[in-house]
Amino acid sequence: MKILLAVDGSEHTRRALAYLAAHDEWLGARHAYTVVHAATALPHRAAAFHGLDVARSFYEDDAQVIFKPVRQFLGMHGIQAKFVLRIGHPAKHIAALAKNGRFDLLIMGTHGHGAIAGLLMGSVATKVLSLCSTPVLLIR
Repeated sequence: MKILLAVDGSEHTRRALAYLAAHDEWLGARHAYTVVHAATALPHRAAAFHGLDVARSFYEDDAQVIFKPVRQFLGMHGIQAKFVLRIGHPAKHIAALAKNGRFDLLIMGTHGHGAIAGLLMGSVATKVLSLCSTPVLLIR
């Protein structure tokens, strides 16, 4: 099974990893993992002011901080994974990667505010669900 794990470094990511640890049927070498972090793009003027190299370095440094505990977790379970950074609208990038990469399952954490709060505040998980044809496992 090809599994896409969307991470953002928040408590929700930690809960998704804890869920994986508690359900070892999702872990192991029989699955192929890709971990994605989709970062919201800096405002154009800020990126232009500091330069594209500085902006790219910011994204990459931030992603490494987010990826580090995930790498450690997967490593403890003997899992090799591909790590992917996308810059732009997180929900669009996550859904597109799930589709284009032909993943069997997308796993991601969610705040779990509910449908009304998601509509009012906007939710990456809600938007991913609306854009994605890949099965999604949301961890609250």
